Amino acid sequence: MTTIKVSSTNQINKRVIATKCPVTFTLHKIGGRWKPLIINCLLTGTKRYGELRKAIPAITEKMLIQNLKELEADELIIREAKPVVPPHVEYSLTECGEELRPVLLSMKQWAFKHNV
Repeated sequence: MTTIKVSSTNQINKRVIATKCPVTFTLHKIGGRWKPLIINCLLTGTKRYGELRKAIPAITEKMLIQNLKELEADELIIREAKPVVPPHVEYSLTECGEELRPVLLSMKQWAFKHNV
């Protein structure tokens, strides 16, 4: 990833907007092309990395790893690595991530109603 200049005006403006507007804050945390799909997959329970790859076939490995790291940093998912060979890594929603269930279900209902 490229380094982001934290002190830039653009980054400061992004932080101000993301913290002042609840909708923008939420979209900042779960927005993008892949995060909603990943969260949606995890709503059905804990998944291994390979299961997520199969569930979202259009995502590249790089993007999946990057989005998983961002969701983990935002404390929406938990990454649990088990000390076995071969590596066994599982992802699940945190309590905070689980609270997104009604939000995503509402978004699905809206999409079914208006995506004619």
